[in-house]
Formats: sequence, C-alpha cells, structure tokens
Amino acid sequence: MNETTSVSALLENNRLAKVVKSIKGYPKFMQSFLLNFVIRRTVKLVGTAKVDVLKLTKEESQFRIQNRKKVQNHIGTIHAAAMALIAETATGMVVGMNVPDDKYLVIKTLKVDFLKRAVGSLTATAKLSEAQRLAILNQDKGEVDVPVSVIDDEGKEPIECTMIWAWTPKRR
Repeated sequence: MNETTSVSALLENNRLAKVVKSIKGYPKFMQSFLLNFVIRRTVKLVGTAKVDVLKLTKEESQFRIQNRKKVQNHIGTIHAAAMALIAETATGMVVGMNVPDDKYLVIKTLKVDFLKRAVGSLTATAKLSEAQRLAILNQDKGEVDVPVSVIDDEGKEPIECTMIWAWTPKRR
C-alpha cells in the first residue's frame, strides 16, 4: 500500500472490521451477543474465560472479565494469567481491527507488572492513535506499542502493561 492510503479504506481489506460492521446492522439487543459469540468462538481462551466485548472500533476496544470461579486464583481474585489475557485481548483486538488481511498479526512483547490485588472484575481499554493506525495500514511490516488501562471494580489499576504488536506480510 502507498502512504496515501486512508484508514477509511481499511474496511475494504480487514475481515474483523467487516464482521463488526455487519453486526452493527442487526437490532441493538442482538449486537452484543453476536459480537461476543464471534470473538469467543474465534479466540478459544477468550471463550473459555468468558471475556465480554464492551466496545470494539478501529480506535478503541474495551473488554471485561468477571471475577468468576473459573478464572480465580487461590485467594479468590482474578488469576494473573486472566489479568494478562484481558489486557492482551483488548490490545490485540484494536490492532486486529486495523491490520489488513494480507498481514499476520503477532504479539511481540507482553509485559505485565502486578501492582496490587485486583478487587472484583476487570475492564481493559486499549486505544490507537490516528498515526498508529496509518502506520499499520501503510507499512508492510512494523510494530506498535499499544496503550492499555486495566481497571478493577474499585476504579484502581492492579496491573500496568506493555503490549507491543507486530505485523508482517503473509507469504503467498
């Protein structure tokens, strides 16, 4: 692609963005169910942990994981691996909304610092800037550091994360 390719051209060559757009054509009461069904079925661990999609656009994603028995540790809080899962899911999905289908998306760095015990459920929000989205769209290969905030039910951040995603061309 050339440097003048716009982000609006993305919908034409990104399967995930097309699916999200098509789900928005359904009645409001069905949209959340359908989006969760598709994401959970595609990413099996997200389905096993019952991660909920709250928002998914090219600019931002928001996911929630409930503090349920299946994702708890020995002290009854969300397990460290599930905490990393929610952050990885939010960052990966927002990048996934922007990577053209002729590229592979892989996580390059997943660094999680555990700051405090999480209270209740967790909500992860990841955002991409316009510049980051254009880089993903226009560069054959590259990487992006995706900011993510993970908040518990007390409104505090129990973890700080660094998530770097990379993309490379698919071999034909």
